[in-house]
Amino acid sequence: MVKYRHDPLSEVFGALADPTRRAILARLALGETSVGELAEPFEMSLPAVSKHLGVLETAGLVQREKQGRVRRCQLDGRPLEAAATWIEHYRRFWEARLDSLARYLEETQAKQPNGGKKNGGGKRDR
Repeated sequence: MVKYRHDPLSEVFGALADPTRRAILARLALGETSVGELAEPFEMSLPAVSKHLGVLETAGLVQREKQGRVRRCQLDGRPLEAAATWIEHYRRFWEARLDSLARYLEETQAKQPNGGKKNGGGKRDR
């Protein structure tokens, strides 16, 4: 049996993997709203939207609160900070690698005769 640890970052990325959930988050970024209002633009049942909200809630991205007969939802962006930090780390890693590759290519071309350019402006020699 496989045991899974609670991994908040994986939960956030899992929640963000679905376009419906990303659309829900985009709507909630505009402000608090009801579950019914969130469901309007989607061609799915209210229980299906509630399941998406459950995934977002488990990831800590959404908070639901019952106000009378209406469930209100609001965005909690704090878990996105960990995802943004993780992405930023790898963005810097790949930028450094690509900068290194660019320097290598520039140095290699500079060492070649004609600076790495072909004769005749790119036309084949005959």
